[in-house]
Amino acid sequence: MKKDIPYSFVNLSHSNKKINGEISISGSKSESNRLLILSYLYKNLKINNLSTSDDTLSMINGLNSEDDLIDVGHAGTTMRFLTSFFSISKKSKKILTGSPRMLERPIKILVDALIELGAKIDYKKKQGYPPLIINGRNILGGSIELSSEISSQYISSLLLIAPKLKNGLELFLKGNITSLPYIEMTCNLLKKIGVGVDFDGSKIKVFPKNEIRPVTIDVESDWSSASYYYSIIALAKKGKVVLSTFNNNSLQGDNIIAKINAFNPKPGAWFFLKNERIKIDDYYFDLKYKEYEDLIIKNKTIFEKQLIK
Repeated sequence: MKKDIPYSFVNLSHSNKKINGEISISGSKSESNRLLILSYLYKNLKINNLSTSDDTLSMINGLNSEDDLIDVGHAGTTMRFLTSFFSISKKSKKILTGSPRMLERPIKILVDALIELGAKIDYKKKQGYPPLIINGRNILGGSIELSSEISSQYISSLLLIAPKLKNGLELFLKGNITSLPYIEMTCNLLKKIGVGVDFDGSKIKVFPKNEIRPVTIDVESDWSSASYYYSIIALAKKGKVVLSTFNNNSLQGDNIIAKINAFNPKPGAWFFLKNERIKIDDYYFDLKYKEYEDLIIKNKTIFEKQLIK
């Protein structure tokens, strides 16, 4: 006989189901982590509105640490991005490790790509898995080929260090790209700081750039966090929420939630204000529309957490 599993429920409700408020959301984790790597490669880059997420704090700690052993905990993005970063950090030797669960997550594809480019990386224990022993050195760069169906973080990790390679990087992607918005984000952030990038379907070329002009970038607030407020308003009898700070030309794939709502037949459901705030007002959506279904299928990875049919 199966034992009953104890559950604990928290019932949250509002007496009149009416919501009205203004909320400031911290910066996007995806943008913050990419920009942090770039800011340590280019000292002229300054960042405002960094994410307060655990992953970003782990990235900051790893980049600032002078210890030989860097423990990223559960932060997968930090593990992948720092693997490439430390591989080009001259005259440094780092052991990159993480939580027990992190040590079970394969990283061989990224390590093989870096070794092919000239990096010196060894496995401390199990082949293909952290902990990694990384000896920083000059890497010339060049051309490599990768499956486009791997984690986009592997691809972004290589792209972020590419402008610091003597010959830059030419990356050929085989197959269908699974997480295009995140790769596009990386390419667009490189362009923002003045790095030359050509992205032509299955080929990405990043040109070498030793130095950049002084530049300050404000990290857009996190669209993934913002998306939940659309759901809150959808459940409210009447409501209005103002969120800040967001851009009309967002680099985040998660902003697809706004495009979904653009098909909403109810006028005034949302709009961008001039001071980079979003107003969500009496929002609702209907997934019966073919346009909605197409957008969700195309952005399945992004919407798995936010939308339920």
